[in-house]
Amino acid sequence: MKVKVKIRVKNFEGIPTTCPPNDATYFSHPLHISDRYSISFSFVPKRTLPSQSAVWGNEFSRPIRDRLPPGFNTAFSIVKKFIDPGLECDAYADKPWLLGPSLGCWFAFWVGEKTDEPEMKDIIEEGGEGSGLEVRRKAGMPGGAKERRRWALSEGNRANFVFEQGREYGADFFNPYLDFNKFSVCLPGFSVCVVKYIDDKTHKLRYVFKDKDTDDIYFAVAFTLLFGQELEEALMAEPQESQDTDTRAARRHP
Repeated sequence: MKVKVKIRVKNFEGIPTTCPPNDATYFSHPLHISDRYSISFSFVPKRTLPSQSAVWGNEFSRPIRDRLPPGFNTAFSIVKKFIDPGLECDAYADKPWLLGPSLGCWFAFWVGEKTDEPEMKDIIEEGGEGSGLEVRRKAGMPGGAKERRRWALSEGNRANFVFEQGREYGADFFNPYLDFNKFSVCLPGFSVCVVKYIDDKTHKLRYVFKDKDTDDIYFAVAFTLLFGQELEEALMAEPQESQDTDTRAARRHP
């Protein structure tokens, strides 16, 4: 697929320091006032892709079972109950994963017209445009985000929808639960700072959009907490005038 991705972290304090600290337009929007980050994207498939087996979530290339914080199982049960009942997880595998049906995980989903190139919108809202609205209707996909996410829990419903070759789609994954500046997870009634459970082998949080049956990865986004030499090299690559001032946050957890 052809894809354009925009990453936002509210009050971003990391590297590169040339990134704006805040996206006022996005985080002041009524839909996103409480959100702490966003992964939004627009894509046009180069071939028709099934939505039935399309998943979104986190994958890790190394075991993390010895780095899981106390209360992990409780936290996951909260996520399934209050945030996303479609999520499944194997945190104790050699290559751990946390995945759910993509159409049920994305908090906003938009279907557009036939085109060759995706366009990145400032705010992706639930719905569609032109023939994209008819595509949703024919698949039986509800018009509201919450209703569409519940609809997508059914494998039979997802089987009625495909990501059509040459059609534009947009999605946004956002929430108020991960604070990348404080390295904490803030769930309803449950909060934990995870930085002490991170080391130079578990310092990447990788989001994937993939086909779980074929293992084809459509695209991936990785957040990296820099350590040691990797951190020093990143700091040295920064503009000289910002090295003494704007990189304090990057050094906060070396």
